[in-house]
Amino acid sequence: MAVYAIGDVQGCHDELVRLIEAIAFDPARDQLWFCGDLVNRGGQSLEVLRLVRGLGDRAVVVLGNHDLSLLSVAERRTEDQARVNPDLRRVLFAPDRDELLGWLRSRRLTHHDPALDFLMVHAGVAPRWNVEDCLRHAGEVEEKLQGEGYRRLLKQLFGNTPDLWHPKLRGVERWRATINVLTRMRYVSPRGRLDFSEKGPPGTQKPGLYTWFAVPGRKPIGTRVVCGHWSALGLFIGLGIHAIDTGCVWGGRLTALRLDGDVPVPVQVTANPERVRNGGDD
Repeated sequence: MAVYAIGDVQGCHDELVRLIEAIAFDPARDQLWFCGDLVNRGGQSLEVLRLVRGLGDRAVVVLGNHDLSLLSVAERRTEDQARVNPDLRRVLFAPDRDELLGWLRSRRLTHHDPALDFLMVHAGVAPRWNVEDCLRHAGEVEEKLQGEGYRRLLKQLFGNTPDLWHPKLRGVERWRATINVLTRMRYVSPRGRLDFSEKGPPGTQKPGLYTWFAVPGRKPIGTRVVCGHWSALGLFIGLGIHAIDTGCVWGGRLTALRLDGDVPVPVQVTANPERVRNGGDD
């Protein structure tokens, strides 16, 4: 059995099909892990959702910020949904939208495989969290997203505060802080405060900020991490971190990383020529 993690697809269906062919994926024995952000901007988000959902338990998906944003928009009035970009509108007004969105909402924020020694998240792990902390805090949000009161959370999902996770946080603020860590984090202060304005590659950030995985004094996570979210970082393997968002939607590449061997091995396909090049983004 082969296990591959795939970086941010963001609606790039054609490239995803080519990547699946390139790794010779066999649904009878192999498994694909998706690092989040299945949707938005690539023009084929509807096809991506249908493809990945159709893989059944051969696909493991964690939610990214774009996936959560789609779920949030889906709770707005119809006229507000009609104002989003054409790619997301195709999902929101598709005949199978309820099935697709219900499936997406039931995905988790983290996935941990102790046998493979890998934790998958979309963006990263807070400096004071280890793998057990990460799973526990993510589980609190997952319970709300998958419960009867999910609409309350989706309506208050996003905001730049709190920008520091703290165990005394409660309710929506606690859930939002967890979501910000797991799906939006790039740079942090030594105390772990998130900076949402800096999106460039390491070395371009303001003084006093560190990549989330190299902040001084960070707690050992206790497992290897595979993640996406940060296209400006590109393919990065080091410090126990395997970052695989290589900016397909911006004209870069779509990356799969084989996780079950002695050394993780990347496989990439280039973006279709019409993809727009445009640096990193949320």
